[in-house]
Amino acid sequence: MSQLKVNSISDSAGANGNAITLSSDGTCTVKATNKSNRNLVINGAMQVAQRGTSSTGVGYVTVDRFSVEYGGENEAPTCSQHALTSSDTGPWAKGFRNSLHITNGNQTGGAGVTDEMNIDYRFEAQDIANSGWNYTSASSYITLSFWVKSSVAQDFKFYLKTEDGTEKGYPMSTGALSANTWTKITKTIPGHADLTFDNNNAKGLNIEWFAFLGTDRTGSVTDNAWMNYSGSTRVNDMTSTWWTTNDATFEITGVQLEVGDTATEFEHRSYEEELQRCYRYYEQFSSQAQSEAVFGSGYFESNARGRHCIRFNRKRATPTITATAASTFMNLNTNSVPAGDTITIKKPTVTSAEFQLEAGSGANDGTDGQGCCLASKDSTEATIKISAEL
Repeated sequence: MSQLKVNSISDSAGANGNAITLSSDGTCTVKATNKSNRNLVINGAMQVAQRGTSSTGVGYVTVDRFSVEYGGENEAPTCSQHALTSSDTGPWAKGFRNSLHITNGNQTGGAGVTDEMNIDYRFEAQDIANSGWNYTSASSYITLSFWVKSSVAQDFKFYLKTEDGTEKGYPMSTGALSANTWTKITKTIPGHADLTFDNNNAKGLNIEWFAFLGTDRTGSVTDNAWMNYSGSTRVNDMTSTWWTTNDATFEITGVQLEVGDTATEFEHRSYEEELQRCYRYYEQFSSQAQSEAVFGSGYFESNARGRHCIRFNRKRATPTITATAASTFMNLNTNSVPAGDTITIKKPTVTSAEFQLEAGSGANDGTDGQGCCLASKDSTEATIKISAEL
């Protein structure tokens, strides 16, 4: 039997390190680029948008896990989950069908020093601490990659920010983008001796992309290098062209953060898998205007008040729970049941909460101890929102 004896296997040029390294004990180390669970970003392909597909609000308003912030505006920008087409040369061919898309308002007042328009992604500290990145070593790396497009030709700024220990910033630039042209950006980021990530579920690392940031938070910094975080000097000064262009657009997709010094092909996950990961931070139940859509079951504590248990996917932390008006719900049982007058949410945990729905004075919904369900009333749209966002 023939046997090939080598210490390693590399590419023909030998310039990119060893693809396979063999040890004397018979084991080997493989530099793989297609391993699963390498993307630390959830919903980086912008598939999931539980809250809706368009909003002029701030915070988590459309695409899950990505927060949008703006301020100093004369007209509110619009954030949307945008459907890509085959004309979106670049990301379309790589399997992307959605982007997070910002349409600027008409900022007639010009670029104020406190004006801003940014997209923010937040990681739990434990996800970075347990990622395999030796973040206190300058010879250990993470790699950030994403696709970006702007209707305005200019350079845009973005950065990483750590939250634990001594807060650190890592400013970066896209370089000059051509108008209406998708560009893939890749940045390889070393560790630093001062980096700290606690092993907990609190915010540990941010990525922020700036369509515009005013001069009260910009200045002169060194790109592609760690620095002590300063709220007044986060990134280099930005041109205001995008911000002062009416209806300018800015969009990103294919966001990936992975351990290592190489940007691998984007790790596509199914819609269902991404949705389940998003549920850790936000989950929404809606009747979609269907009459008697059931949310949970319980019993009558009196003839007018139903107590119902609502169970949901495990959240990052005890969530904030909100619901539409009590009049959009009813205590569903064998009787004709009126809409609720008051709804109270009690005893929230990471997996469940109690909803108390009470009808008005004189209502005779049921009897003490009788079973009932919390349901939507008639053709109203009843919605329950459960949020444990960072």
